[in-house]
Amino acid sequence: MPYPNYTPEVVTTRGEEIYQQQIRHKVEPQHKGKFLVLDIETGDYEIDAEDLEATMRLLAKHPKAITYGVRIGYPAAYGIGFKFTADPK
Repeated sequence: MPYPNYTPEVVTTRGEEIYQQQIRHKVEPQHKGKFLVLDIETGDYEIDAEDLEATMRLLAKHPKAITYGVRIGYPAAYGIGFKFTADPK
């Protein structure tokens, strides 16, 4: 979702700063592997096993939220790529 007053780089930088400085110590390790979505303007956030659920709850509270998401305890929210394995037959 594009935000007219923020570049993607600003959203990412601000979101990561807020997460690292204000939130991370509160949510790790009890929520490791879950998704955290935060509003970079208010600092409010939601946590859920599903990123869409966390996002929808946050947007219900703050319809104009500028959102940033992380997977708690991981350097990336999603992995890309896959590995083929031999057919065991």
